[in-house]
Amino acid sequence: MASAQMQTFESSVFEPNKFLQSRLEQSVHNEKHELQKDRDHELESMPGEQSEQTYKIEYKHPLEHVWTLWYLENDRTKHWKDMLNEITQIDSIETFWGLYYTIKTPSELKIGSDYYMFKQGIQPMWEDEANIKGGRWLFTVGKSSKYALDRIWLDILLMMVGESFEYASEICGAVVNIRAKSNKISVWTANGTNELAVLEIGFKLKTLLHLQSHNLQYQLHSDAMSKINSGVRSVYSL
Repeated sequence: MASAQMQTFESSVFEPNKFLQSRLEQSVHNEKHELQKDRDHELESMPGEQSEQTYKIEYKHPLEHVWTLWYLENDRTKHWKDMLNEITQIDSIETFWGLYYTIKTPSELKIGSDYYMFKQGIQPMWEDEANIKGGRWLFTVGKSSKYALDRIWLDILLMMVGESFEYASEICGAVVNIRAKSNKISVWTANGTNELAVLEIGFKLKTLLHLQSHNLQYQLHSDAMSKINSGVRSVYSL
């Protein structure tokens, strides 16, 4: 990807959230154990000469869902859809960290750029069938703290791929918008009328991400699509 150059970042920015990462590791522990048992059984059943050989098995820790990372860099000469680029798909813990450590963090992006990470098959736009009846939890992050922006974005990604929400099936994806005055982060859900799920997701974001000083607003995509010049009203506020 031309706009996301390979580079090395400070380890403090990329230090994994140990609590959230442990949820991913625990979710595949049993599967890894079963694979090892099958491998041992296979080696025991091999003829003498073959059993002395060393067999290397490449193992990945699969995620519950496959996720797609998208990137948008603003270009006024192009239509919005033409500016949207699919980077890659993420199907395991290994591919997640491998990608995250080689692309730019949100604070490194140009003003007007966006990252989108959505479940496979969901386009990062209001009109998509999976999004059209839903909404988003939206909050702003000041320009003064680049570390806070990167930390919050990383933790949201880990919460999504780690299925940390009680209503994880309601999660469609997340977006970070880099803007001149303030940056925005949003988490999109599938059903804006599912009050129980919407509020559980909002409270979990506020609590686990330590966003007590941030105002989280839940907005329906249908309201965003129908607005003209006025702001989008908020259904819930935390």
